[in-house]
Amino acid sequence: MSTTIPKETLTFFKKLAKNNDRDWFNEHKPEFKAIETKVKAAYNYLGELMNSHDQIEKIKIFRIYRDVRFSKNKLPYKTHFGGSFARKKPELRGGYYLHIQPNDESFIATGFWEPNKEDLLRIRKEFEMDDSEMRAILNDKAFKETWGGFVGDELKTAPKGFDKEHPAIDLIRRKQFIFTKKYKDKDVIAEGFLEEVNDDFKKIRPYFDYMSDVLTTNLNGESLL
Repeated sequence: MSTTIPKETLTFFKKLAKNNDRDWFNEHKPEFKAIETKVKAAYNYLGELMNSHDQIEKIKIFRIYRDVRFSKNKLPYKTHFGGSFARKKPELRGGYYLHIQPNDESFIATGFWEPNKEDLLRIRKEFEMDDSEMRAILNDKAFKETWGGFVGDELKTAPKGFDKEHPAIDLIRRKQFIFTKKYKDKDVIAEGFLEEVNDDFKKIRPYFDYMSDVLTTNLNGESLL
């Protein structure tokens, strides 16, 4: 029997959404800690699956406590689990994320959330020079069926130094290079869910391999490592 996301995870977060205060949470904290232990085991199990086809350097499961210092939303607790899977750097670039939330709001995400200034310019320069490999990945049938297209922030016009009429301007304008896939509650708690997520993560590899090559070489294809 495979490791699963416990059903009570979604039930607990539904209750927490209706009682998002410290008194209620402290009263139910033992219940949460028991669920958290099982969910951490599930994330670690997924990491083991992923290591069969990638090199996962670190798994980080985010705390339930919200940072409300600079937020208008003062609710103290998140109503989801989130965890990231970091690839071995510097040669392997990109990251994975698994988000568990009730009401069919669970999803996985992959890619580049906040590329630093140097990486962002390098990616844009690559697309400016030759976007054919990225187009081939985006247009691959199996890839599209799983991941669709890019999501995330983009500029409304061309970034400084780039031609707004460039054929690849739709790629060059991007500030984030993210793909996501959503799951229904019934799928999240089903046996085999983590194996399905692992299979979906496998399908991102052509993109990660391409971007890792771009970000570890210069425009002449010479290694930066």
